Amino acid sequence: MSTITELNRTGDFLLSEAPGTYSRENEILAAGQSCIAGEVLGAATASGKYSALDPALTTGVEDAAGILWATTNATDADMAIVVIKRNAEVKAEALIWPAGITTEQKSTAIAQLAELGIVLR
Repeated sequence: MSTITELNRTGDFLLSEAPGTYSRENEILAAGQSCIAGEVLGAATASGKYSALDPALTTGVEDAAGILWATTNATDADMAIVVIKRNAEVKAEALIWPAGITTEQKSTAIAQLAELGIVLR
């Protein structure tokens, strides 16, 4: 029998957020990627579009700017997304980080999320 690995479901990572939709913003996920709910995102400085966090770049996406609410496939085109951008508590173990992220890069991203009021538990 084969093993099935379930990915995060919509909002699985979220423990609490501010009332109403204060913690959430509608944004755009840049084309050319597919991201999973709970993935840490950065925002490109030039376009304002969101992408998976990539500490190796210098386009703005190297800085943590929020967490993706729902799995989204933007392989072929930009897609509308919801991002947790402020005042929330999240499950640290449920967040999706880039492959190969160093301890220092991850600590920097966690501090950037904390500046937004996003606390890892």
